[in-house]
Amino acid sequence: MTVPPAPPGGDGAGPPTPAAAPARWTELRRFTAARVALGRVGNGLPTAAHLDFQEAHARARDAVHSGLDHAALEADLAPLGLPLARVASQAPDRRAYLLRPDLGRRLREADRARLPAAPGAFLFVVADGLCATGVQAQGPAVIAAALPLLRGLGVEVAPIIIADQARVALGDDIGGAMGAAIVAMLIGERPGLTALDSLGLYLTYAPRRGRTDAERNCISNIRPGGLSPGQAAEKLAWLTNAAMQLGETGVALKDEQPTAFLLPPA
Repeated sequence: MTVPPAPPGGDGAGPPTPAAAPARWTELRRFTAARVALGRVGNGLPTAAHLDFQEAHARARDAVHSGLDHAALEADLAPLGLPLARVASQAPDRRAYLLRPDLGRRLREADRARLPAAPGAFLFVVADGLCATGVQAQGPAVIAAALPLLRGLGVEVAPIIIADQARVALGDDIGGAMGAAIVAMLIGERPGLTALDSLGLYLTYAPRRGRTDAERNCISNIRPGGLSPGQAAEKLAWLTNAAMQLGETGVALKDEQPTAFLLPPA
């Protein structure tokens, strides 16, 4: 009679030993921060990998409740020389913001009358979004890099608006109230298991309440492990120039910018 081989772990009495990840999978770790080649124990993950996942998941959940440090953000934006104003959406608190996305898309009426007029100008709105960490860290650097490029296009830049409890569409409501020609909404992106510091930028031509996502262009993953502030600013300037010529953003505006600027310097 043939005796079957013992299961992993020797005689089967003790815990199974972790299975080594195939070498071709392990090599992928050089190219991504994603959780690949973690190995396994029986039909589960090794304990270290499981605990790491739980920690990352908890940090992502906490990040959704993060808020802007207004004093620090205003100090970082002050050297740019543009006036600042603060507004909020109709979401009264973070819980309402998360449960009622529609409230985060509408400007609080008490703030509407306090907004400065900026007819025909380019408007930056800096908003907390689903994770304030990214906009706090990357927002001022993106605006600083973009300002000389936009002014080189002959664009007038409006006062910067800082928005709390904001969804992307809040930029349309703010831009419409100010009469801006174009709004760039800089907003914290949804936190993930490997990134809590990602900034998204949404560009909308002729902003007004009721614009849809199909009517704006997005530049995403602005963070140290993704697109740099300088690269994002170049992309923003290219899209802005194209939007002014076309008179539209969104699906009508195809991103045909040459990608050479994404390559590392020689």
